[in-house]
Order: sequence, then C-alpha cells, then structure tokens
Amino acid sequence: MEKSFDPILGVQPKVLILGSLPGKESLRIQQYYGNVRNAFWKILFSLFDEELEGNYTAKKEFLIKNKIALWDVCRLAERKSSLDSDIKNELPNSIENLIKSNPSIKIIGFNGRKTEQLYDKYFNRFEEVSYYTLLSTSPANARYSFEEKLNNWKSILK
Repeated sequence: MEKSFDPILGVQPKVLILGSLPGKESLRIQQYYGNVRNAFWKILFSLFDEELEGNYTAKKEFLIKNKIALWDVCRLAERKSSLDSDIKNELPNSIENLIKSNPSIKIIGFNGRKTEQLYDKYFNRFEEVSYYTLLSTSPANARYSFEEKLNNWKSILK
C-alpha cells in the first residue's frame, strides 16, 4: 500500500487542488509532484506569472500565499506504477472534513479525470463549491501540450 502526504493548507484557502495519489518519484523524495517531468509546478507558477521555484519549501509557501490548498483523494492505495489507471483498493482521505472545516474553499480542481472519478466514488459535491476537471499534469498525459494544459488550468482562477 502506498500512502499519500498530509495536505498543504494555509489560512482560508480559496482553491483546493486534488490529485489522486503521489507517484513513485514523489513518494521517493517525499514531495507533491516530485517528478520533474510533471507540469504541475510549472503550470501553477505560470498562472501567477511567477518564476518557478526549485525549492520545495518555497513551492509550498507559494501555494499558501496564493490561497491554494493541495491534497490527494486517496489516503492509501495499491499501485504498481505511477499511472492513475493502476490505482486499486484505495481508501480516501477525509476530504469532506477538510472542506467543512475550511468554508473559504469555493473551488475544487481535479488534476485529471481519474481524480474526479475517485472523488465522486467517495464524496458528494458541495453546492457552494465550483468543481473543475483539469487536464492531468502527468507526463503520461502527453497528448496535450504544456500550453493547452496551462490554458485549461486558467479556469480555476476565474
């Protein structure tokens, strides 16, 4: 079983970005989106016209400063590779509790369709929250260019 990380959560976040479960490289280095080929951090920094930080602490501070929380739908799961399609026997994180205890969250962005499917399997949607299914930032989602992914992710800032 692979285990997700604790959420990155500042004071009164407005946006919650959900992933599925950290990939092998992320688990190895104990960082969200640790695979350098994953476009997540580059997209987020580009959305705010800021230069991408290499330091993980600075990346977390960037999220908190911009009122973005980050977590994964799965708390535990079996997965042979880093592909979302390999996730099996998952147990969810307490996402409903996080949302209820942070009523400032008004937008949830799913990093890929599998994340949305996992969320909908375990949780009901909140009426006061807007949901966006975003193009996966994973390097496995190579059919979309960086620019296409970036333009798609702009929806969470509106």
